[in-house]
Amino acid sequence: MKLFGPNGIRLCSALMDACWREPYTSSRFIKDIIAGITVGIIAIPLAMALAIASGVAPQYGLYTAIIAGTIIALTGGSRYSVSGPTAAFVVILYPVSTQLGLSGLLMATLLSGLFLILMGVARFGRLIEYIPLSVTLGFTSGIAITIATMQIKDFFGLTVSEMPESYLGKLNVLFESMPTLNVGDTLVGISTLLVLIYWPRLRLNFPAHLPALITGCLVMYLVNQCNQDVTTIGSRFTFQLADGTIGQGIPPILPQFQLPWQLPNASGQIVSWNWQTLSKLLPIAFSMSILGAIESLLCAVVIDEMTHKKHQSNNELISQGLGNLIAPFFGGITATAAIARSTANVNAGASSPVAAIIHSLVVLFILLCFSPLLSLLPLAAMAALLLIVAWNMSAAPRVVSIIKYAPKDDIIVMLLCMLLTVLFDMVIAITVGIVLASLLFMRRIARMTKLSEIPAVHDNMLILRINGPLFFAAAERIFSDIYSRIDNYQTIILQWDAVPVLDAGGLSAFQHFVQYLPEGKTLYITDITYQPLKTLARAKVIPIEKRLIFCSTLAEAFKLTTGKVND
Repeated sequence: MKLFGPNGIRLCSALMDACWREPYTSSRFIKDIIAGITVGIIAIPLAMALAIASGVAPQYGLYTAIIAGTIIALTGGSRYSVSGPTAAFVVILYPVSTQLGLSGLLMATLLSGLFLILMGVARFGRLIEYIPLSVTLGFTSGIAITIATMQIKDFFGLTVSEMPESYLGKLNVLFESMPTLNVGDTLVGISTLLVLIYWPRLRLNFPAHLPALITGCLVMYLVNQCNQDVTTIGSRFTFQLADGTIGQGIPPILPQFQLPWQLPNASGQIVSWNWQTLSKLLPIAFSMSILGAIESLLCAVVIDEMTHKKHQSNNELISQGLGNLIAPFFGGITATAAIARSTANVNAGASSPVAAIIHSLVVLFILLCFSPLLSLLPLAAMAALLLIVAWNMSAAPRVVSIIKYAPKDDIIVMLLCMLLTVLFDMVIAITVGIVLASLLFMRRIARMTKLSEIPAVHDNMLILRINGPLFFAAAERIFSDIYSRIDNYQTIILQWDAVPVLDAGGLSAFQHFVQYLPEGKTLYITDITYQPLKTLARAKVIPIEKRLIFCSTLAEAFKLTTGKVND
């Protein structure tokens, strides 16, 4: 039985692709419900934990999963992706929320949404594929290290008055605060972490998050019976309703529409959002959009491999932009496609974006009906959850594999990106990583351009075959090498059949070679491929009598030179 006919209302192109262009039956709907509930259970603790790690109250993570998760599912270019708060953004969001509060965080999210939409409209989706794996692994592993470090405080229940901005400063403060360790928080954190680690070994078709949190709550109950305090969401966070009511934990209300620029900053003051203030946020928002694009498209690629489907990269960027543009008006922080939740969605049997929408509805239902229970969750358990997220994000086995087997250039780039991400920030790491990876790649390609000598028909002839691109990094070396060989030869033939590219640098080096070619020597260029021929034609390089001659083939050059010698 079809739930939606072919003439049903088209909510958006992505949902139409999933439901109307393929028969959407009751069996598919049941699969989506099961997948949506499964992912919703996973998303609730993660959304709250990531919001806390980003420096805001846990309900804003839930609002993100509800609002952004629904919008991106409706408009996305990857039908199985599930979007919401992700760990990758924590290192960017935390400093913003510390300095500018929720208002600054929502404004940065809004701006990043605009950047993502512009990227999608400009069709930059495929360009993300050109970021090297060594750079991606480097900064994601660096982010994972930073996130794990940030969880130490809540995991052990340390008393820290103020956390420094620098990573080394954080380590120093955490080390000095170890004497304040809270036994109750530590026991809860360790028990939760152990369940998260060992639960997958049971091979049960059920995520570990819920059993781990239940275990943490049971341990907290036992610890409380021994008169040991454990910090919970309710004891750490408060909220105020529109009627002035003040409560502990998470408010059981729908996400409220609000203008991000009218909210107070970290000091409780309304920010004057002029151009000067916004310009400070633009670099942060841009880095958020770059990270969001990378994260969402990487997720889409992973899901494509699992489902043998093909995502639409530019449409995915636009949908991520719409989600991040609209969510801040309802308290949603930065969102992107989450690999762990998306893979769980596929493994649970999802067949369309309806599963992701149901995941958002599940989060909404739990928020409205069970927020008092959510407020009882211990922060040490949430920290344990993020430690596992950080471990999975680090991709440690892949990092070790690259260190063991990859070329030295890739290892250097990866480790440098990791170090820069930890010590400074992701923007510096990605920028330096891409520049360094590009330079090392160009050096590698330049070394591939080689000369090979072909036997000549007479003693006064030198025949060389150029194998590889003649671009700026290789051309000078190649033509210098040729120049050093021509002293004893009157005729020089260069075969270009294996030259795929001639760029401006290569053209300049070639023209200089011709210009400084000694008198009495003749240069023949043969077998020119299409791109170099086009470049020479656009530069209006023409034959020069008795100095530069172009031939279609090597045989033609032989014929011309033999006739010349006979004359």
